[in-house]
Amino acid sequence: MVATGMEVRVREGSRGFNRDAVSLAVAVGLVAAPALGALPPGKLPTRTLGRTGIKVPILGFGSGSRFLMYKDEDKALEALNRAIDLGITYIDTAQTYGNGRSEERIGRVMATRRKEVILATKIPGRTADEARRQIELSLKRLRTDHLDVLHIHQLKSAQDLAAIEAPGGVLEALIEAREHKTTRAIGITCHADPAALKLALERHDFDCTQMALNAGLARMADAPGGMKATLMGDASFERLALPVATRKHMGIIAMKVFGQEQLIASASVEKLLTYALSLPVSLASVGMPRLEHIDSNVALARAFTPMSTRQRRQLEESIESSRKLAMQQFFRTHEDV
Repeated sequence: MVATGMEVRVREGSRGFNRDAVSLAVAVGLVAAPALGALPPGKLPTRTLGRTGIKVPILGFGSGSRFLMYKDEDKALEALNRAIDLGITYIDTAQTYGNGRSEERIGRVMATRRKEVILATKIPGRTADEARRQIELSLKRLRTDHLDVLHIHQLKSAQDLAAIEAPGGVLEALIEAREHKTTRAIGITCHADPAALKLALERHDFDCTQMALNAGLARMADAPGGMKATLMGDASFERLALPVATRKHMGIIAMKVFGQEQLIASASVEKLLTYALSLPVSLASVGMPRLEHIDSNVALARAFTPMSTRQRRQLEESIESSRKLAMQQFFRTHEDV
């Protein structure tokens, strides 16, 4: 097993050590490369989706805006089938993607390949009644009677969390869906407010979570006068929410690993994907709007070797502050549709 050698300062004080920092350090240290030559065709390295016990490939098929870039339906279905054939068997969609078009496309493939994949979707509702209707609609579109992962979509703030967890809120419907085995696991996603996600993960019994993790966000935080690059210990997902999810043994899905392509000019796809997969995550969900992207990302996943802590820090520092700032502002207003 290859360790990344992450270094963390353990802060001592009246309450003792920082257990989340230690949990993250241990988890990152256990990220390992696959045994070279051990993977047969059509297989990717796998990890466990946290305490769910579900085995997932380290690369997931993101079915949002990039999937919707396939304007021809047959080409979209060809892309999804090719991804599954090559071992990308974690399929990540949401009810709002393309106003249901993404789920409907996936449903056409699920009609014959449902048993081959781990199927995840997300619902936007904030009341239990609304969520129940949305779950039924997603199941119908996806042509299945059960999900593997069901997320509350796009946590936006602490105020939004209050609505989610209130009596009669969407969280009630998700717990009910898990109890009734409509879904194997429940989770919550966030790309705009690390502090709110940290609070949600601390408070509630989620099995997994999906968050924005990339080299451009790692050192950005709120500060007087706006966003700025900061030293370690900032307010990023990597420093706030990720340690909580790790400590609670949740499955962790990285998203926005390329910063919606805003980081491509500063670093290679290979480095950005490797950075995300070198964190204590179960997988990275990536949009692939061309068939060649599927092939190249599969090749990268099969050859994955973890970055060391030093290599990750060097990558973070190589990205211009202006680009980091632009990306951070983008995510603050970005709607995941």
